[in-house]
Amino acid sequence: MLDGLRQFIADIVSPNSQQDRAFGDTDYRLAATALLVHVVSLDGEPSEVEKRKLHSLIESRFGLGHGMADKLIASATLVEGEAVDLYHFTSVIMRSVDGEGRRRIVEMMWELVYADGQVSEFEDNVMWRAADLLGVSSHDRIDLKHRVAARLATRPSGASDVADAAM
Repeated sequence: MLDGLRQFIADIVSPNSQQDRAFGDTDYRLAATALLVHVVSLDGEPSEVEKRKLHSLIESRFGLGHGMADKLIASATLVEGEAVDLYHFTSVIMRSVDGEGRRRIVEMMWELVYADGQVSEFEDNVMWRAADLLGVSSHDRIDLKHRVAARLATRPSGASDVADAAM
């Protein structure tokens, strides 16, 4: 925890910290991962299952290796903590990603919401707002929710998150 605080302060103080980041502010992967970090943090500190799920989604859906996925998640966690709303991230995605890609991002968000086995009203509300800002229709948002829930319900007990993320 102390190392994280030190790094945060170093990033603020260092004039080159923005240039050293592997993912720029206009990279849709950073914006999408920031949304995912936001979703996974809605109900408090993310559990180990949620962290593993986030990591596996980033690796499989963005085609990143373990190290780059770690860097992306770290950068996204930093920018998500500085954000005042979801619009900054959704506007980057809207400029860079087509409708099908935005639906896939919403699906990834649902996978994280369901990672702990339950959906709170607050999570459902954030999903509604994010999907709306991403131009994903209510019909598609609800269809994706049901599809993810059904997929998780039919998954054999003990199946890994990595196998689920590859679906």
